[in-house]
Parts: sequence; C-alpha cells; structure tokens
Amino acid sequence: MSGLTLRYKAPATERITLAGITPAKLAGLSSHELGRLDVGIEKGGVALGDAFDISGTPEDSVTIEGATSAIDFVGAGLNSGTIRVVGDVGSFAGRSMSGGKLEVRGNAGDFLSSGATGGIVIVSGNAGNNLGGVATGDRFGMLGGLTVVEGNIGVRAGDKMRRGIVVVRGKTGPGTGTRMIGGTIWAEGGFGRDPGLMMRRGTLIGPSVESLLPTFVDCGKHDLVIVRIIARYLKATLGHLAPKPMPLFVQKIGGDTATIGRGEILLPAG
Repeated sequence: MSGLTLRYKAPATERITLAGITPAKLAGLSSHELGRLDVGIEKGGVALGDAFDISGTPEDSVTIEGATSAIDFVGAGLNSGTIRVVGDVGSFAGRSMSGGKLEVRGNAGDFLSSGATGGIVIVSGNAGNNLGGVATGDRFGMLGGLTVVEGNIGVRAGDKMRRGIVVVRGKTGPGTGTRMIGGTIWAEGGFGRDPGLMMRRGTLIGPSVESLLPTFVDCGKHDLVIVRIIARYLKATLGHLAPKPMPLFVQKIGGDTATIGRGEILLPAG
C-alpha cells in the first residue's frame, strides 16, 4: 500500500497522542524528521520512531497498524487525504477534522469526531461516550462532516452537536442528542433511554426508543420529504453502510419542550 505506514511497537510507558499526524502535515518531512516527532503526553515525551516502526513515504495516506486504545487523537486535525487504522483507537479520534477520511477497523474511545467540521469517519466496531459531543473548553460539539459507527455507541452522543450527520448501525446509549442544537443522528438499531434532554433543534431518526422524556410530545404522522433526501444522500455517499430507508410515514415526536422544543425524534409510524 502506498503512503506512510506506522506499525505500533510494544506498548509505551505513557499514552500516545497522534494529534497533527496527518498526510498534509507529514508531507515533505525526511525519515529522520518523522522519527523525531513527539507523540508523548508527559514532560519527557515519546518520539514517533520509538513508538512506531516507520516505512513508506508521506503522500496522501497514513496507515496505522497494531493500534490500541492507548493511542489518542488519531486523525485529529485531518483536512485531506486518508488515515487508515488497523486496530482500536483511544479518545478524541477525528477531533476537529475538516476534511479527508478516517477509517478505523476496530473500536473507538470517547469523544469521537468532537469538534469536527467536515470529512468522513468510519468505525467498523463500537464507539464510546460523547460521540460528536462537546469537549471541555468548546462551545459546541460536532459542527459538520459525516461519522459512521457500525457497532453500538455509548451515552450522550451528540451533546451540543450543531451540524453534521452521525449514522449508528447499532444502538445508542442513554441521552443521545442531549442539548443538541442541530444536525442529524440516525440510529439503525434504535435509541437508548431518554434521548434529547434539553434538545433545542436537530433530528434523531431510528426504528425505536427505549423510553421518552415526559417533555416530548407526539406530533402525529407525517410524510417528510427531508427524510428521503437524507436517505438518498447517505446511500450515494456510504453505499452498503447507509441505513435502510424509513417508511413513507413517520411518527414525529417533538421536544424538548423544557427548552424551545424545536427538535424532533422520528420513528416509524405505527
């Protein structure tokens, strides 16, 4: 495979952060310069060459092999090209992405795609808590882009999410869409308990919900063209990873009426 390949060595004595390890930022660096990049989080630091065996040449792709959940910020700041990961990743994968593609053939930790404004993230396994959610010091969560998780996800996905689309092929944990301001979360396996707490705007789409907050109201059955438009876009973009289309008529549940209440949970009409 062309591009740069990083093969993770024996576990380091500290966590590894790959923030800024992207094709665009590595382009033009010599092998010596690559090996000296600091990827540790403690005062002494860890050199990239000490944590990984490095091969290939920085082009438009980076492949990380043997990855584990001890590696954080994979794909953070990605704006072009592709990062492929064979294994698991830790927290903040895809942090503040603006373009390009991050593929994880494993599981992802907490705060996946936090602060992302563009690009595509695909995780073949499960993801942790606060997917697309607001991180400490930020004003909003996910601000754009498309994130797909083929497994299940944890609690409070989309916390203060403003834009973008999240597709979950499995089920979400409790509190999906908490404080959501905009964007779309489509959970093909359904939603856990109490989605949409203090939700202002935004759309949650799925076949079922474990339980609803009392501040959400039934708004009846609707034929919503926008749902079909989103489905067609996802099919064209994701192919077989796209969720199955919803029925023609959906049940619209509006809320959270404890705030301005312009959010919506869309379920198949019974």
